Amino acid sequence: MRDLVHFTWIDYLAILYFVGIWMLFSIAANGGVVRRKSLSAYMNQQRRLWMQTLAHRDLRMIDTSIMASLQQGTAFFASSALIAIGGCFALLGAPDRVMAVLSDLPVTSQALRVTFEIKVIGLILVLAFAFFKFTWSYRLFNYCAILIGAVPVMSVRHSDPEKMDRAVERAAQVNIIAGKHFNEGLRAIFFSIGYLGWFVNGWIFFLTSTVLTLVLIKRQFFSSARLAVMDELDEAKAPPAQGAGSRSDVRPENL
Repeated sequence: MRDLVHFTWIDYLAILYFVGIWMLFSIAANGGVVRRKSLSAYMNQQRRLWMQTLAHRDLRMIDTSIMASLQQGTAFFASSALIAIGGCFALLGAPDRVMAVLSDLPVTSQALRVTFEIKVIGLILVLAFAFFKFTWSYRLFNYCAILIGAVPVMSVRHSDPEKMDRAVERAAQVNIIAGKHFNEGLRAIFFSIGYLGWFVNGWIFFLTSTVLTLVLIKRQFFSSARLAVMDELDEAKAPPAQGAGSRSDVRPENL
């Protein structure tokens, strides 16, 4: 078996680097390792703010419409991951043709058939991870829609505010967890693109993994979208301006 599998020390280091940098970035995006808040962390605060806002209105067609769009997006990515897995199994059925194409590249290392098939199986595992994350996220968004329907009407806030707060917190927590699993599935799809560099050689695998991670870091920690969400949250926390002709906006407190 050892003669059939041709992996160099660069290949082993590259796959360890790939898994390590994926895990490290996931922890950082979820609020660990670094102090700087990610875009996902700010969006979790917006999810909680959303649940608190819907508690102030009895007609919640807007909220159900938002939930439907979230479910549709999650279902789309789950279907796409499943199609990609099917494409990988098609590669396993015709490896010689793909290897012939890769061998024409000047930087491609000489690969044996078993080595190529192991790499394809690794890609299938990455995509399968994404598929399970998307399907669980879709299920959680379903649960969140039910919990939104269970949030009491405005009259209950005055008679039993604790009941209202508990219902809002349940819906917010499930929404945040669903978003977390969706982000992890989307992250797996992104890293599957970086994984494709391994089909060329270990050095290209290092390069694609690093470039991909740098792009994701910029989006999560240094993007204009993060600044927009952060500014919005800062405005929500700021005290309302008082003065002649001014009015104070009633906004739910951001936890």
